[in-house]
Amino acid sequence: MSINILWDQQGLEGIELPVARMVEMILRREARLIEYPFLIDGYDRGRNQHDAQQILDRMQDTLTRRYEIAGPLLLITPRDLYIRGCEFVFGLARPVSSVAVVSTARLKNDYYGRVPDDADLIDRVAKEGAHELGHLLGLEHCREPECVMFRPRTLDELDRKKKMLCPACREALGA
Repeated sequence: MSINILWDQQGLEGIELPVARMVEMILRREARLIEYPFLIDGYDRGRNQHDAQQILDRMQDTLTRRYEIAGPLLLITPRDLYIRGCEFVFGLARPVSSVAVVSTARLKNDYYGRVPDDADLIDRVAKEGAHELGHLLGLEHCREPECVMFRPRTLDELDRKKKMLCPACREALGA
C-alpha cells in the first residue's frame, strides 16, 4: 500500500522529494507526492494558529471523498497547528479517515532563534510525517524514545528520535 503526501501550496519548496524518500525508508512503503487544490481553514485569529482537527475535517470531506484519494494521506503545511487543550501540535492523525497533517512551523530552527538549516528541517518533517502516517497504518505511540512512533513534546525530543521504527513497531507494521 502506498502513502500519499500533499504539500500545502504555501509550503517550502525543494524539500518535498527528500522528505518523501526518508518517509519511504522509515515506513518501507512507497510515498507518492500528489497535487490537488485544497483550502486550509480553521484559522483562529486570537491564537494565530490553525485548528488541526478542522484541517483534518476538510481533508476528509474534500480530498478523500471528492477526489477519492485512496490510501493514507498526509498534508504538510507551514501553518502553526493546535488542538483544543494544547498550546501546539507538530502533527495530528485521524486513523479512522486515513488523513493526517504535519506543520513545519515549529520544526524550523529559526522558530527557536537557531541558525536555519534545511537538513534539520528535512529530518524533522520526515520523522514527524512518518510518525503521523504510522498512526494511519495502525501503529500506536511507542515508549522507546528513539523510535519514530515515540510522541515528542519538544523539539529536542523529536531530534533524539532516529529515522526508524523500533523492532516492536516494525513487527507490528509488518515491515
